[in-house]
Amino acid sequence: MAKGANIGLAALGGDSGSYVIGLSWTSPTGEGEADVSVLLLGPDGKVRDDEDFYFYNHPVAADGSVELLGQTLTESGSEDRIRVDLAALPPQVDRLVIAASRHLRQPFGHFEGIRLTLDDSSGERLLGFSITDARSESAFVFGEVYRRAGEWKFRAIGQGYDSGLAGLATDYGIDVDDDEGVDDVAGDEGHEQVAATAAGADASDPATAPVPTSKAGADGPLPAGTPHPPAAPAASAGPRRVRTARKKVTLPAVPKPSLAENDSWHGARLFPASTLKSDREREVRATSVLLSVMAQVPELGRRLTAGFGAPAGRMETFTEVVLPHGETPRRPDGVIRVERAGKRWTALVESKTNGNPLRAQQVQDYMDIAARRGYEAVITLSNDVALDGHPIVPVKIDGRRKHKVGLWHLSWAEVTYQAQMLIRHEGVANPAHAWLLQELLHYLQHENSGCHGFQNMGAAWVPVRNGIDDETLVRGDERAVQVVESWEKLVRQVCLGLGGELGVKVAPVQRTRRGEVVGARRAALAEQLCDDGRLCAEIRIEDTIGNVSVVADLKLGKLRTSIEYPAPEEGYPLSWAKRLVRQLAAAPADLHVETLTDGGGPGPRGTLERLRPEPGDLLPKGGTARITGFRLTLVKSVGTTRGNAESGFIRTVDGAVQRFHSTVVAHLDPPPRRGRPAAATKSP
Repeated sequence: MAKGANIGLAALGGDSGSYVIGLSWTSPTGEGEADVSVLLLGPDGKVRDDEDFYFYNHPVAADGSVELLGQTLTESGSEDRIRVDLAALPPQVDRLVIAASRHLRQPFGHFEGIRLTLDDSSGERLLGFSITDARSESAFVFGEVYRRAGEWKFRAIGQGYDSGLAGLATDYGIDVDDDEGVDDVAGDEGHEQVAATAAGADASDPATAPVPTSKAGADGPLPAGTPHPPAAPAASAGPRRVRTARKKVTLPAVPKPSLAENDSWHGARLFPASTLKSDREREVRATSVLLSVMAQVPELGRRLTAGFGAPAGRMETFTEVVLPHGETPRRPDGVIRVERAGKRWTALVESKTNGNPLRAQQVQDYMDIAARRGYEAVITLSNDVALDGHPIVPVKIDGRRKHKVGLWHLSWAEVTYQAQMLIRHEGVANPAHAWLLQELLHYLQHENSGCHGFQNMGAAWVPVRNGIDDETLVRGDERAVQVVESWEKLVRQVCLGLGGELGVKVAPVQRTRRGEVVGARRAALAEQLCDDGRLCAEIRIEDTIGNVSVVADLKLGKLRTSIEYPAPEEGYPLSWAKRLVRQLAAAPADLHVETLTDGGGPGPRGTLERLRPEPGDLLPKGGTARITGFRLTLVKSVGTTRGNAESGFIRTVDGAVQRFHSTVVAHLDPPPRRGRPAAATKSP
């Protein structure tokens, strides 16, 4: 769509009232994030009250009309998605405004590929709108869905604000207490001190400050020894304003000592996995365990189905279902049904565990059954990871059928990630639900569950590695493209695993050129693999100093994980080197440190073991070259195993990234900037 254009949603075939809106952008440097928001407006063009403002501290509407689904990994990095149910909107709401803003009013002009998309409930793309003129704006209204003569329409707006989220929200009648005004000297602690609820609680005021809870549940008891907050006064000192500071995440209580006599005693589990023997047993048990927890823990059920078009309502799940299909009835592994306002949403579930592939004909049968019975979706679940533009299994869609069925895929790694985010970082509303999530997470991570995520580099892996070794792999070999696709799946799974452990956004960085299609980018990476035998990736971890580079050199059998630490803006080079070495007190002795200079040539380098007593060895001789930063690298042997299972290459990459972050990246503080004192070095 062009800027300013509008179109009726009914004309696009969107007749369900439920849509998924995606906002995406890419950064040439791989850095920078933006936060999406939705505002519900009345006939006067203003919100009815602050509850009509949905953002990261207030992501879900009580009536299910709006839900911020968070980020989903895509080919270009990641995409923030929003589900809207127009049928659930109150009649007083005439417009939904879709916007995004950047923290500390950083400009959108640093981004490329700024784009909005709108899909129907089956996942079919209905429209797209790109913003190409972003400069200094720190917030944008992408578009709006509005009601005109009883019909819902979409208008592409693309209006920018230099005043950030506060300026945008104020225009629509919201009184914002903007966290962007927090003094930058406070660093990350400044954000913790202003943690508050979406309703406007002020963390500096004990009367309105939120009560920290353990991860066991927001409504559960406080950890032993936690003081109770003072009682709130009868009246507030002044009007409450929406705080845009992010909510504080409180660490869980220290677990109680075990009553077991020794380590050989194992606690009783709700979902035992140790006795599972066959693939069929694993598949049936895993499906039943997951579906039962989804039905009992609303937070998890919504996380896993909202992006597939399911409404926010009462969920029931079923197994051992028999559905007619010609002369041979079909038995899907499960059925998910959600009911809201008398309407039902139904999805068939087909699952595989232990690396077993999905069967195309089986999925095709379920798609046909769903279309005939008026079901909305088929969800496949396996250890494989889906790539955009590359379905896990190919299916044929009968265009003559009016009813459309969405085909969606979940990796077991994604399920584990969502469970980790809820139980370890965000919390749920009920302590019993938290316990169920903990049991589910223990089951998924058990070595016998078969739910270990992507664990097979594919049939092309061994021939390609052999071709690299004997130098017979040439450009144009289709097997190289297949290996590149497997590499992308592996990197995505590594991001999910690390993100679930840390509780922050972790996503691959895809440095694509404007207008470049997915197939062309993969072909270029395959040519690079044929030329130099290397698989390369970059990973962006929120709140770190830069991107983590991962390079698998299949010719040399080496895996390199590295990060660049920029030089401070002030001070003396020797002080920079000493400060860096102090921060690396817990890093491995074999960590390579290289000085980067503006001359372009290689700077001094050495292992941390040698540099610890003599940090000055990192300074260029002669003092003529200007230091621009330092590159920190860990090298690990990939090994010579030619198998395609998890025991080789996949485990090496996953373990290397986890180790590099925990021993190196996690201990690096941002370098001091002008006007900002150096933060205390993190303890090892």
